Order: sequence, then C-alpha cells, then structure tokens
Amino acid sequence: MTDPEYMDRAEAVLAAIERSCDRINDATDADIDNQRVGGMITISFRNGSQLIVNLQKPLQEIWLAARSGGYHYRHDGREWVDTKTSEEFFGQLSREASAQAGMALQFTAG
Repeated sequence: MTDPEYMDRAEAVLAAIERSCDRINDATDADIDNQRVGGMITISFRNGSQLIVNLQKPLQEIWLAARSGGYHYRHDGREWVDTKTSEEFFGQLSREASAQAGMALQFTAG
C-alpha cells in the first residue's frame, strides 16, 4: 500500500472513532471524552483511564494502547488486524473501551 493509501485508510479509522464516541455519548451515559491531536486520539473515561490510538506512518500501522497492553494493526486489504492475533481493530477497541468504561460500548467503522 502506498503512503497516501495508508493515510486515507488510517484517517478514516480516526474519523470513525470520533463518530463512534459522539454516538456513544448520545445513546448512553458513558460520558467518554475524545481528543484528537494530529494522528492520535485519546479516549478518556469517567474513571480516569484512557485508550490511545496512534498512527504509525513509517510502519503503516495503527497502534492501540489500553490498560491490558499495546496492540499493533496493519491493513490486510479488507480491515485493520492485529499483527499478533489477527483480531480486527474495532472489535478490540470495543472490548477495551467496554472494560475500561464498565459498560458495553460499540465502536464501528461505519
């Protein structure tokens, strides 16, 4: 994948995270906050914990930092998958956010 293709796909992920945060706040009492600075989004929860999603352009990856650990995702032609487990990004993000919020939260690409 070329660098411009990577950036288009990666920026779409960040935009989807922002939309998901807005939708979650409208539909639940999760009260999550998201702040974007360049290629990084920090999602903060009521209990003070955070998730950090960061673009890694030189590696063409997206990184997720959570309480449970760090995850690296590469695009496989269809979706972003973890480099170790092949788990899909938005599924993992939803599980991590749910664990840190103490309630079921759903992040989606759409």
